[in-house]
Amino acid sequence: MSPSHSTISSDDDDKELVALGYKPSFKREFSNLATISFAFSIMGLCSSIATTFNTPLLLGGPASVVWCWILGAAMCFTLGASIAEIVSAFPTCGGLYTASAQLTPKRHRARVGWLVGWLNILGQIAGISSTEFGLSNMIWAAVVIGRDGDYVVTQGKVVGLFAGLLAFHGLLNSLATRHLARLTTGFVFVNLGATFLIIIVLLATTPRSEMHPAQYVFGSGGLINQTGGWNTGIAFLFGLLSVQWTVSNPDYDATAHISEEVRRAAYAAPSAIFIAVIGTGLIGWLLNIVLVLCSGPLENLPGASGSAMLEIMSLRMGKTGALILWVFVCMTAFFVCQTALQAASRTVYAFSRDHGLPDRGYFGENSRKTHTPLRAIWFTTLVSFLPGLLDLASPIAANAIFSLTAISLDLSYIIPIFLRRFFHDHPEVMFKPGPFYMGDGLLGWSANCICISWTIFVCVVFSLPTILPVTPQNMNYASVITIGVIVLAFLWYMLGAHRHYIGPQSNLPKGDGSGIEESSQSKTD
Repeated sequence: MSPSHSTISSDDDDKELVALGYKPSFKREFSNLATISFAFSIMGLCSSIATTFNTPLLLGGPASVVWCWILGAAMCFTLGASIAEIVSAFPTCGGLYTASAQLTPKRHRARVGWLVGWLNILGQIAGISSTEFGLSNMIWAAVVIGRDGDYVVTQGKVVGLFAGLLAFHGLLNSLATRHLARLTTGFVFVNLGATFLIIIVLLATTPRSEMHPAQYVFGSGGLINQTGGWNTGIAFLFGLLSVQWTVSNPDYDATAHISEEVRRAAYAAPSAIFIAVIGTGLIGWLLNIVLVLCSGPLENLPGASGSAMLEIMSLRMGKTGALILWVFVCMTAFFVCQTALQAASRTVYAFSRDHGLPDRGYFGENSRKTHTPLRAIWFTTLVSFLPGLLDLASPIAANAIFSLTAISLDLSYIIPIFLRRFFHDHPEVMFKPGPFYMGDGLLGWSANCICISWTIFVCVVFSLPTILPVTPQNMNYASVITIGVIVLAFLWYMLGAHRHYIGPQSNLPKGDGSGIEESSQSKTD
């Protein structure tokens, strides 16, 4: 893209942002490639599968791994398309939080914005913490494999590495936008390259005679219920946890949160979401099939390292080959944490800018040197430390907070999609479609209704304990924590937050634009 073309597109983006009621505060340094790389990176294909592969394999069996992945990926595609449609219409760093408030009548805007904002922020922060914690465990798993199982990993070591990694990501995110864009551009090549290398090497190093038959990979022979009490149908559905975590979390609309740093944001951001969801779904399905095909005896998994995927790689490639490729898997997880922290900090920035935090807009300011929200970055980093550090005192409590990620983020996704349809004809809701638009016909309605229904269904599955009988150690606290967050958020709003938060607010100088309240009207004129 030529400098003159880049300047023109940035000017157009800034005009659109002003029409939405916000003053341009970021430099638009993310190209199309960097934006697509960002979207792929936050899903972290091979690393996300590595950290979640145990769940479907050891609960529902190999067939659950394979079929739940493609089923979940197809449903996630409808959700990704629905989110992309909204992001295209509201390309601001507030993402679905800002859109939710604009897609509801004025008298509901503050409450809706407050709910979606807190669900999205806390879900993202829990996602950062849990992903960073997962990376720490992946690195220590490699140490165990390298020492042939003769190494004891303590909670202190896991938490210590977690804290160091998170601090390093805070430092990286403190770079100027142009450096973040250049750094992010290469992430997609490592992500996809590592995935295809693992697939190729596993197939090349596994003797045909030792590959599992199709009945085991795709058929009833691969339905192995190890839940301790759930029926086989429920055990099979637990396989959805892997694909939902990979594709939906840590943040579907992460690309929206950097849209004020993206060139041609109304086009690039939704396109990146759409491409990343399709690519992750299809390539992830292939990786899961190959892992199951080459997995060896199920009773030997997850092995001493605690990672079934690493054990399979070590079995087929040998210790050295597995550890070399595992470095790239860990790099992919590193990129997930990097992009997730960047996205979450922009959400905190947007929420503070709208006076959703009791900070008088302190975290809603950009650094004059880097043109990035350094205050929001380090606030997000410090808060993300807390769940991991809590693991030292109570692993059960830490896991309960980690479990907040899935349901809270999923709910924050479907609320704006529902509002966009429910208040479609309301005179105070003026939805102006962006370039990415599925229309008001059968395609758009079907995608929206399917993704809402599917997400509610998956939230129910997310809420079930995966092992019976239920004990304090294996209890699933996801639904309890999420309901608690909603109750506390509204209690806080009623007791005092309503005085400083009235929904998304324009930060344009008076007389310099229509403002957030009238922006929707002005866009339709």
